[in-house]
Amino acid sequence: MSLTEPVSISAVDVARVDDRPLWVEISGDEVWWDEPRPHEGGRRCVVRRRADGTVEDVLPQGWNARNRVIEYGGRSWRSHRGALVFTNWADQRLYRCPPGGDPVPLTPEGPARYGDLVIHGDEVLCVRETGRERDIVAVPLDGGPLRVIVKAHHFLMNPRVSPDGRHIAWIGWNHPDMPWDATELCVAPLDGSRPHEVVAGGAVAQAEWRDSRSLYAVTDTTGWWNIHLVPLDSDGEPARARNLTPLPLEFGDAVWKLGQTFFALAGDSLVTMYGTADGRRLGVVDESGAPPREIGGDATYWSPTLAADATHVVGVAASPYRPYEVVRIELATGRRETVSPAKRLPPAELLPTPEPVTIDGIHAHLYAPLRPASAEGPPPYVVFVHGGPTSAAAPILDLEVAFFTSRGIGVAEVNYGGSTGYGRAYRERLRHNWGVVDVRDCETVARRLLADGTAGKVAIRGGSAGGWTSLAALVHSDVFCGAVAHYGIADPESWAAETHDFESRYLDGLIGPLPETRQRYTDRSPALHAARASGPALLMHGLEDAIVDPSQAERFAEALESTGGRWAYLAFPGEQHGWRREETIVAVLEAELAFYGQVFGFPTPEVPPLVLRGPSVTFTPGESA
Repeated sequence: MSLTEPVSISAVDVARVDDRPLWVEISGDEVWWDEPRPHEGGRRCVVRRRADGTVEDVLPQGWNARNRVIEYGGRSWRSHRGALVFTNWADQRLYRCPPGGDPVPLTPEGPARYGDLVIHGDEVLCVRETGRERDIVAVPLDGGPLRVIVKAHHFLMNPRVSPDGRHIAWIGWNHPDMPWDATELCVAPLDGSRPHEVVAGGAVAQAEWRDSRSLYAVTDTTGWWNIHLVPLDSDGEPARARNLTPLPLEFGDAVWKLGQTFFALAGDSLVTMYGTADGRRLGVVDESGAPPREIGGDATYWSPTLAADATHVVGVAASPYRPYEVVRIELATGRRETVSPAKRLPPAELLPTPEPVTIDGIHAHLYAPLRPASAEGPPPYVVFVHGGPTSAAAPILDLEVAFFTSRGIGVAEVNYGGSTGYGRAYRERLRHNWGVVDVRDCETVARRLLADGTAGKVAIRGGSAGGWTSLAALVHSDVFCGAVAHYGIADPESWAAETHDFESRYLDGLIGPLPETRQRYTDRSPALHAARASGPALLMHGLEDAIVDPSQAERFAEALESTGGRWAYLAFPGEQHGWRREETIVAVLEAELAFYGQVFGFPTPEVPPLVLRGPSVTFTPGESA
């Protein structure tokens, strides 16, 4: 097969297969979940599978179950007696949608956002965000006035009422900490008669009531996110916690969306995901401290959303050869059933196989190209840099990777120091070293690929924080022949001043507090060192991005322009932080392929040409880039 011949993996395939359900729920004998709809303007639709196997939309056309709490969003819907309770993207209000009816608003118009929903009786408890203020409120499902029940920390999540209805638990934290740095698990009387007590610390990622006198909590006081039993004494104060999963494995992860669930109660047991960024399994644990009993079958990675009852667990699973799917497992027998509709996949022979490697202590996944890009020399490779940076790349089916490997371009996903999934010590390698350790780790992997003859040339790409690392590597290393930044950060000091509240102090830990460490910001800024770029850059940004302002891409483009660098900048109206519309995803991938054709030196006639070193343009999907 030559590069001029058509391939099965198209940009449309990527748009319609990648992404995943964010939340799942068991509602009687039904399974509910939400799914992305890139072909419907990028909305998220809630669907359910009935007992007879039929799948139907619960959320009517024109509605989008998504919210902007902490900009990344929180749990956006719950089922309640056959009805759907959800937050709507357009106005951020909370609604109740009866079966077959129209949504009815439960909260007033205004600037408030609502997320991390949980049903308690005839109320929905949730985090309310108004500007830079947050509290936990109870919203009556009959449309009555809401009431504030917790006002404590600057950031809050995980509201849970005890089985006897007397206490509420939540997780809170304050600037400059991020939720993977330090949080507090708190308990207070629901009637507000006493101040709250802190019952667990570390980086608490989730907590659930075991009974009215104890909780299960995922925290990393051991250096790994383990599940602990946290008992309370007769006055509701903490007693000594006990680690139920004392293993050097992660039973939790960094919380980027409020409401993520890493374990679920199933009768007298817990169903939990666990492992590392190289593989996350599903198992059952109890209070004996015994290793998990694995029930996940051939799925190699589980998304942080679980729901369980006494007989079944429902989750979202993937593998290198299967996309994220909603799966129901019978706890007693391990019988597994995929309940979400099957997606159309490319032929199996076009899907790459990940090879987990460790290079000088750096974790990575290599995806070899399926055929040579040219008849001479080793193939080109692209280093994929995940976002966050407190996150990780998982070795699962990613058609964005396969889009390139099927065209002769290898991919190396680098879980650089700072990535989650390998314990707190590995995560904290990045502390005060963002722009140094991440760049060096990506450079180390790239140089190894070149030195051993695996790769002939190497480029680098990433989104958000991965875009930062890509641009920083382009100007602070000479190994990369080009960089692609999707909604990336180009100048850290201006970003810290421009960005939203949740991440406004993130750089205190990643680089250092301002103004004391300003020189670090200056030294590491890609925009201030664009003259050193080792190759051209492709910059792409959504014009409604509230997390990384489009001015970040514009600054880097202007810096390259002023220093004679080569670049292209594509801006997308209607897109936020991340691509959600099918037409945008197609345009972005095709532009990126055209860019690699130029920096690696092979033709890409199947995609529109890309003009480098042109003026800034606003790109409308459907037009030539």
